[in-house]
Amino acid sequence: MSNSSNWSRRTQAVHAGTRRSQYGEVSEAIFLTQGFVYDTAEDAEQRFIQIEGDEFIYARYGNPTLAMFEDRMAALEGAEAGFACASGMAAVNGALMSLVKAGDHIVSSRALFGSCLYILEDILARFGVEITLVDGRDLDAWKAAIRSDTRMVFLESVSNPVLEVIDLKAVADMAHAVGAMVVVDNVFATPTYSYAIEAGADLVVYSTTKHVDGQGRCLGGIILGKRDIVRGPVEAYLKHTGGAMSPFNAWVMLKSLDTMDLRIDAQCDTAEVLANGLADHPKLNKVVYPGHPSHPQYALAKRQCKRGGTVLAIEVKGGKEEAFKFLNALEIFTISNNFADSKSIVTHPATTTHQRLKPEHRAELGISDGIVRISCGLEDAGDLLADLQSALDTVA
Repeated sequence: MSNSSNWSRRTQAVHAGTRRSQYGEVSEAIFLTQGFVYDTAEDAEQRFIQIEGDEFIYARYGNPTLAMFEDRMAALEGAEAGFACASGMAAVNGALMSLVKAGDHIVSSRALFGSCLYILEDILARFGVEITLVDGRDLDAWKAAIRSDTRMVFLESVSNPVLEVIDLKAVADMAHAVGAMVVVDNVFATPTYSYAIEAGADLVVYSTTKHVDGQGRCLGGIILGKRDIVRGPVEAYLKHTGGAMSPFNAWVMLKSLDTMDLRIDAQCDTAEVLANGLADHPKLNKVVYPGHPSHPQYALAKRQCKRGGTVLAIEVKGGKEEAFKFLNALEIFTISNNFADSKSIVTHPATTTHQRLKPEHRAELGISDGIVRISCGLEDAGDLLADLQSALDTVA
């Protein structure tokens, strides 16, 4: 395994963490095995006492293919270690559940993916963890909510689906002042343009289903951060509760990293074209894109991140009926609930990803019946803009 600390990002994405077998293969090997063998009973006993180097005992605990993926993602993020999970939500669950106990206090931004809210409000609260939700854009709200006994702060650096941007460094500084850990779901910021660890995150969580695979094939997630946390309580929780990624999915993700930065760059280019092209459209109440000057937190977004991301949101005039009419008129875009795919995808959050929220909660988060999330793929930007404009012509 090479030392990649001095390599550029593009080189790390192709080579970091590589482990070659005795056969000297060029492409990363897939070790599709659930277990490992030992030369003697004494060797087995010793390995269960202490795993050293590239030793493994069971795929739920670790695997050479997973180790390559974890090390490569950690190198790209600037983290000390990583643990690959079965899905993005397995990563969120693992990061939260492994680090808190009954009686602990978590402060979280309220603008979260529905499943994240479920873990906080239904699961953790059920087991005696106190949850305080705040408007993530309001630093005074964070200051008022974070207490001397706050154990953790959790947030989406850019929220799903209305793309609110949080001043991550300011929140991290407040949390660390009272000894609280900072856990960041960073998927909308993208691994390519991540600023989370630099801003003070202790753990960074990704759904690698999104930009990492980015081609609609495999589920996956990863927790990245300080070694003592990732290889301590996080690993202990996940290896005993079965949240590990499969070796096959890790192999797919490894091969996807070869092209991830190229794909994300192209998708950000397209998102900018679409945001600019739709900004003044008469059938829309608004276009929401962190990289567009109309975004209410544009200055913060530009200060924190080099690009505005691969996703934008629009609000179609006329609510659900006209939004559905618009969605059904699209020819290139795919209606789905995923995002960050090589195929461009549109989602109606109020009736899909965030439908379990009460209407008043959705309204509080700005998820109106007219909101449509647009994930930019790798198609021609001009074709995509023309498709959106044509579909908007059908809106009353």
